[in-house]
Amino acid sequence: MDSANDKYRAPALEKGLDIIELLAGHGEGLPQGEIAKSLERSQSEIYRMLSTLVRRGYVVRSASGDRYSLSLKMFSLSQRHPPIGRVIEAALPRMRAITRVAWQSCHMGMESSGDIVVVASAESPGNWGLALRTGTVVGLWNTGTGRVLAAFRSNEEVDDLIDQHRRAIGEPELDRAEFEGHLERIRNEGFELMPSATLIGVTNLAFPIFGPSGNVAAVLSCPYLKRVDDLKVPSQEEVVTLFKSLAQELTDLYCGKSPSEGKGQNQ
Repeated sequence: MDSANDKYRAPALEKGLDIIELLAGHGEGLPQGEIAKSLERSQSEIYRMLSTLVRRGYVVRSASGDRYSLSLKMFSLSQRHPPIGRVIEAALPRMRAITRVAWQSCHMGMESSGDIVVVASAESPGNWGLALRTGTVVGLWNTGTGRVLAAFRSNEEVDDLIDQHRRAIGEPELDRAEFEGHLERIRNEGFELMPSATLIGVTNLAFPIFGPSGNVAAVLSCPYLKRVDDLKVPSQEEVVTLFKSLAQELTDLYCGKSPSEGKGQNQ
């Protein structure tokens, strides 16, 4: 850590977070001495931090008093701000901002019991654009959103998704071999770029937003429309870069991790 970052460190906070992160990996709890040894801290400073965490309800002591473990307080706090709400809350202002730069509409889709649902939408700033309404249910295998939601799942999870899926309006029957080919291509490229299977003249761009376990929590999609008048707007390649960056930003905000960290995926 460089000197500029050292200036803004909060040692006491870092010690407390170190303890919480350590105990998160030991459900049976740990004695104070083992905590101090694992974190390379003195017994006295660990005791002071543990006392504070116990008093605030984040850590509990065993009945015998010799082991410390995490309470359910952090779980309780997380339930006040559910994951879907966090993703949408963080995404919407950024989606609106990017449409003003890209001159393209965008939307975010999630999977719910096999349905592919638009959960957030932002319109292009121009006089016209293509924006899907929040609550719209779209196809699984004929849309960029659906394909990206499926692409980063295991074979068993894809099977379950297909079993649960109810075909959306206009969605064709599944060609499994063709679908698997699309999923493999998306895994290699890191996102989807496809001619719309619904409307002529639209190019679907879809980018994964990963969750903490490496799953795709949501998909950021742009139904790209090419302008042919005199208004100078970003090219398709520039729009891809913009939305890819936003998807990565949202992944980071969600504490997500991409499969590329372990599989060398090109993104």
